[in-house]
Amino acid sequence: VQLQASGGGLVQAGGSLRLSCEASGRTFSTNYMAWFRQAPGKRREFVARISWGGASTLYADSVKGRFTVSRDNAKTTVYLQMNSLKPEDTAVYSCAASPARSIIDSTYDYWGQGTLVTVSS
Repeated sequence: VQLQASGGGLVQAGGSLRLSCEASGRTFSTNYMAWFRQAPGKRREFVARISWGGASTLYADSVKGRFTVSRDNAKTTVYLQMNSLKPEDTAVYSCAASPARSIIDSTYDYWGQGTLVTVSS
């Protein structure tokens, strides 16, 4: 499975960004897609997860109500809509895929390259 993330950039606090993660290859083996982020000097943390069918989503408490994870009907692209962004959301965001339902990064087998999100105050 190959994952290609895009959509990062610089935004002011309170603004919005939408990240995309396009999957290709043996996507039938990836039941769950997730977004993780890693801020400078911090450990990578779980942000959001969606089942491949889209019926199940899960969010970290820090982004609940502000971020929305979704996928397109062709099930090849997963999105992360980020609203009401805060400076503490600044991080490199990465998408990942796993056959298992998990929020632990080490259980994800496939990773896209990260995309930097910078939120200015």
